[in-house]
Amino acid sequence: MMEENELRPPSTPRTTGENARTLRLQGPGLDLELGRRVLLMGILNVTPDSFSDGGRYFNSDEAIRQGEELAQAGSDLIDIGGESSRPGSDPVPADEEIRRVIPVIETLSKRLPIPISIDTRKADVARRALAAGARLINDISALLSDPEMAPLASREQVPVVLMHMRGTPKDMQIHPTYSDVVREILDFFDARMRFCTEAGIPRDRLVLDPGIGFGKTPDHNLEILARLDEFQSTGRPILVGPSRKSFIGQVLGLPVEERLEGTAAAVAVAVLNGASIVRIHDVRTMVRVVRMVEAIKRFRDA
Repeated sequence: MMEENELRPPSTPRTTGENARTLRLQGPGLDLELGRRVLLMGILNVTPDSFSDGGRYFNSDEAIRQGEELAQAGSDLIDIGGESSRPGSDPVPADEEIRRVIPVIETLSKRLPIPISIDTRKADVARRALAAGARLINDISALLSDPEMAPLASREQVPVVLMHMRGTPKDMQIHPTYSDVVREILDFFDARMRFCTEAGIPRDRLVLDPGIGFGKTPDHNLEILARLDEFQSTGRPILVGPSRKSFIGQVLGLPVEERLEGTAAAVAVAVLNGASIVRIHDVRTMVRVVRMVEAIKRFRDA
């Protein structure tokens, strides 16, 4: 087995000074440095119906093993979710979501030296997850689904990922239409950041995700990646999650299990255009992609 330092090659600072930010987490030694290098968020779906892994990690023991493998492969943080958000999926009751994710979070938060994010739209799930050891909330509804989510994030003083989604997972892919997809997402983020500030969540705790694949056509997704640098105007770190998604399959004519190279291309473009965090399944491969792009980008930005 390779040693950890072989899996994590030394990184070269990508930016310095005011572009480097610290995302403050609750817990010793868990703050995330953003801007010096792109961070990798490993995906861990504890669901029976994920589009990407088909319930492979629905068993808690399997999910815990996968979480450990993601950390060893180079994840900077792990995003754990118990409700599928694939197009057409139905919501999962909070108690079932809690049953799925809490044992995994409790174990991994004790075993791993990296922070855990809870991927949920429900305040009850987030509350239990934070008590179990999670340190971030990743809400695909940008705190719109549950009125108790914003007060919870404010009380717990945790970072929040706000994602853009048109509609809900059940209906988001029914004829999504925009006059200017990037401009409309930027307007959405402006409104949600104002909401968060008024709710007691400071801007320096916010990460923004334009929501690749969530209420967008393949062309919308491609345009978001091509124009990702425009999101720098928000002043907040940008998270991008293109991993194995259907727009890659539609461009290349490939099933989900054959989208590694397409994901690598999308990740490379996201990093080149300013992403601070990439949310991915294939961590070991994408670490190499990200570091190579950063090396090239360093010369472009010099």
